[in-house]
Amino acid sequence: MKFGRILLALLLPPVGVFLTFGFGPTLIINILLTLLGWLPGSIHALWAVVKHEEKIAKANEQQSTI
Repeated sequence: MKFGRILLALLLPPVGVFLTFGFGPTLIINILLTLLGWLPGSIHALWAVVKHEEKIAKANEQQSTI
């Protein structure tokens, strides 16, 4: 699923962010950036999705060491 979200973040930035975060401030920011242009929206979406995946991986790693 990670690859799919990253691909959507590049092609349709708000969809990738919505599937990762749901409806919230991150999605609203991404929609506004995408309205300014596809590139700012894609950069933000890619950054947000990758950081979210890193956060989940780090939490799983910490949980497995306990």
